[in-house]
Amino acid sequence: MRAHSGAPPSRRRFLALSAGGAAAGAAALSGCALKVAGAATGGGESITMMVSLDDISTELIQQAQKELGISITVVANDITRLIAMLTSGNAPDLVRGVGALDAPYFAARGVAEDLDPYFAKSTILRTDDLDPANDLWRYDGTTQGKGPRYGMAKDFSQDAMFWYNTSHFDRAGVDYPSETEPITYEEWLDNAKRLVQRKNGQTTVYGGSYNGLGLAILFANLTAAAGGSLFSPDFSRVDFTTPEARKALTWYVDYAKAKVGPSLIQPNPDGWDGPTYVAGRMAMSGNGYWLGGMINAEAKVAEVSRLAPAPVFEGGPRLSSCQGGTGMWMPTKARNKDAAWRVFEWFFGEGPAKGRAEGGWGIPTLKSLRPLMPQKEDYQKRVLKVQQAELEHFSVTPFTPYIKTEAADALINQILPAAMNGQISVDTLAGRLNSTINEQMKRGKEQVG
Repeated sequence: MRAHSGAPPSRRRFLALSAGGAAAGAAALSGCALKVAGAATGGGESITMMVSLDDISTELIQQAQKELGISITVVANDITRLIAMLTSGNAPDLVRGVGALDAPYFAARGVAEDLDPYFAKSTILRTDDLDPANDLWRYDGTTQGKGPRYGMAKDFSQDAMFWYNTSHFDRAGVDYPSETEPITYEEWLDNAKRLVQRKNGQTTVYGGSYNGLGLAILFANLTAAAGGSLFSPDFSRVDFTTPEARKALTWYVDYAKAKVGPSLIQPNPDGWDGPTYVAGRMAMSGNGYWLGGMINAEAKVAEVSRLAPAPVFEGGPRLSSCQGGTGMWMPTKARNKDAAWRVFEWFFGEGPAKGRAEGGWGIPTLKSLRPLMPQKEDYQKRVLKVQQAELEHFSVTPFTPYIKTEAADALINQILPAAMNGQISVDTLAGRLNSTINEQMKRGKEQVG
């Protein structure tokens, strides 16, 4: 379905969020707004952006005011509040989203603006300069990656790649992974078991962390790496009982049981990999190039850090997926679309985009900004060489439009620990995941169709 005009979408169309909306909303700063005022240099327009509060700093807001003459009010990214704003006719002008997961969902519900007419006229965001990763934000009503553009990624990574700390490998006598040929997932887990360090029953150094950007998209990608698809051809159902999905589930359950890295039954006190890896308490981190933005800030850590290709399953295809493609989209009910597009151009193609590229926070989604990627130090040159070679294996794992990823993750988080703790088999786990998630997806399909 193409984006359309008319009455605001009803709450019924968003019921598929119910299982995950509360969890997502609780994790966000609901109701928090930040506005930076000042003398406008242009027409004095203003827009509202719903983003994470670290997406656009106070300094950038002031910069937008000065350069564009547009004042920006920032509302914290919160799915529960977004639904309320969309259904009340008070939509934000730009909204943060994850292209790999959000584009089909919002496009299918007719709430995301088709941005093709804006791109066609832009001299800053030219379609011939867009990296193919931006196709995550395209949806033709059935297939992700085709059709109109509903948003753009601010940067991207191949999120199945992993970083590793050579000092931990040296200490444990483990050979470094190849920088050109992928190791298998089985080898990755074996290495993690040799690299983990424990003292008095406590883990002092994680052998490795491999959790993706969320378990739903992680399992979709692991299943693809095993040579299958987690979703039915029309994306209306999941099937965790196929041989490929079972291989993915089995591997991840084995990872959790081994307690070599963070999981639902062994949470990371830091909340995520970044601080742990930079502090030297993690030997391998399953995050893509973007984590280099944090690693580069710590020279001693950066010097011993390497980036490796995405692992493969024995006999499976070589894939290196983007699981994110975080960026922004414009609601069809945005009230200041022209001003919002001007901020969109500035954020994705001008000063802010150049700053992100220079910091190593992901691969720029404009090909013309690639030369700005960090390559001054030898270790940066090494990482860049690995990343550039990996681009040849870039892939997209399409996600269903019939359930929000937060909702799917919430359901998985309830069911998975029993298998991790050895209380149920992988077969029982697969069956429970199917029945629970498919029930939600059936409701979601009814609301779209």
